[in-house]
Amino acid sequence: MDAIGQLTELFELSQNTVFFTGAGISTESGIADFRSPGGIWSQIKPIQYNDFLADESTRLEDWRRRFHFQREFDAALPNDGHRFVADILERKHGLGVITQNIDGLHQRAGVTEDRIVEIHGNGTKATCLDCHSPMSLSQAKDFIELNGSAPRCERCNGLVKAAVVSFGQPMPQTKVLAAKQMAEACDLLVVLGSSLVVQPAATIPLIAKQGGAKLVILNKEVTHLDAVADLVMHVPIGETLKQVQTLSDGDL
Repeated sequence: MDAIGQLTELFELSQNTVFFTGAGISTESGIADFRSPGGIWSQIKPIQYNDFLADESTRLEDWRRRFHFQREFDAALPNDGHRFVADILERKHGLGVITQNIDGLHQRAGVTEDRIVEIHGNGTKATCLDCHSPMSLSQAKDFIELNGSAPRCERCNGLVKAAVVSFGQPMPQTKVLAAKQMAEACDLLVVLGSSLVVQPAATIPLIAKQGGAKLVILNKEVTHLDAVADLVMHVPIGETLKQVQTLSDGDL
């Protein structure tokens, strides 16, 4: 049986499938990778969380970058990989998706908020760092244009920041715990487009494997978990999952 056939069979046998997605699934929608060689962070220095808190000019630069990236997010469309994930999660054996991505494409493909754990946050919205009140990016932009300063919360006057985990910012422990619990509950975890380098997110697939789940990795490059995975494919994600869908006649 070839790799496509093996992957199809694993989906067919699974009763609780979890996806773990990284930048590689969204680069196929035209969104640039941040961390890989040649990625965005190799071209511009990332802004540290403490610098955002301490300096107004740094906050304004962070917002300038956010609006720039958001135009890229808005122009992107969910691809076959995103649609496959959403389709599986609509079925009885789809448990959820854990994503390192901040682009909101899984939701736009049809994944509901109760089925997704965004461990690095979501760049399509903002929140107050003090009281956690939400703010849209358009509201943040209006605030900056009107006041010439970084947005403040209407409720408590706290600093408002894009709802992403910045460099040096503590990871949201509730999200990390939810991701680990999802990994522990699955019988199949499929990594899509993650180099599995960034911690602690990169340990989550190993939690699933150690709990008895099958582990599949679809990624352009080699990862440190390839040796323990049940199936590894260095292939285009969307194209491969579309072949799986066709082979199964949509009956996954």
